[in-house]
Amino acid sequence: MAPTSPAAVIVMAAGKGTRMRSATPKVLHEIGGRSLLCHAVGAAQGLDPEHLVVVVRHEREAVVAHLTAHAPRAVAVDQDEIPGTGRAVACALAALPEELAGPVVVTSGDVPLLDTATLEALVAQHTGRGDAVTLLTTVLADPTGYGRVLREPDGAVRAVVEQRDATPEQRQITEINAGVYVFDATHLRQALATLGSDNDQGEVYLTDVVERAHSAGLSTSALVVTDHWLVEGCNDRAQLACLGAELNRRTLAAWMERGVGVVDPSSVWVDVTAELAQDVVLEQGVLVRGRTRIGQGARVGAYAILTDVDIPAGAVVAPFDRLDDDVPVAGRRRG
Repeated sequence: MAPTSPAAVIVMAAGKGTRMRSATPKVLHEIGGRSLLCHAVGAAQGLDPEHLVVVVRHEREAVVAHLTAHAPRAVAVDQDEIPGTGRAVACALAALPEELAGPVVVTSGDVPLLDTATLEALVAQHTGRGDAVTLLTTVLADPTGYGRVLREPDGAVRAVVEQRDATPEQRQITEINAGVYVFDATHLRQALATLGSDNDQGEVYLTDVVERAHSAGLSTSALVVTDHWLVEGCNDRAQLACLGAELNRRTLAAWMERGVGVVDPSSVWVDVTAELAQDVVLEQGVLVRGRTRIGQGARVGAYAILTDVDIPAGAVVAPFDRLDDDVPVAGRRRG
């Protein structure tokens, strides 16, 4: 296995998130007890990069304050007024050492189910093949709205074309770009310096770096993930709800594999920050929030809500109880 510690990870979090219809920045909306941004940064931190940069712009103060509180290792870098993903990455690179060399991972702050293991596999493929660019992709039955991946007959990635710029034939392609990449730092700097905005949206596309690499005869490839949830982005409230439900389903499945009983997984919600011991039983409608810890053999009654509390081993929490960190659990009602 090739090394998977990149020189840098750049998380793009500068978007406005207009379709969320919210005063809260899109990347600060939460699922599973964490913001979308914290999910993304957590996956990036798992790679143990030398540098971790988050590109910000809209609602900058709120996003930076959130990073300071939850991911102090990350360095916030401002995107200027020039739009586009290519420009966002160029701004991030400008804040990194000029001598930076090696793999640079670029990911997004609104793809919360993407995990460290998938990023490790992407970096391993990149370094193992000696790629200039390695993309993360998936295949969708309905690829509408996504950039299409153009391949050569030998499988090499030739380019990525955005939906608005694609021909009718290209729109029939079902392999889509997930917006997650590993670039060779040297190629990335050189390519970004030459990119323009001659496209339908008038933006500097990061995807143009792929075509530059292929045209220069450099190695390009894609890692195709079959689990499309790993690369599902969040643009509106409906997608946020779907991602939250899928994350909760996976969280409960993982706890059940470790010996936790869940009476009705369709109605129980557990934050990713909670800790459950073996033989805990969660009855229907239970909500487990924040840093709650539940000891071995404890039973949580139907529709109880636990927030940032420690439940002792063997305890029984009464149905409909509400426990939080304001009052010690020992002083609250337990059946």
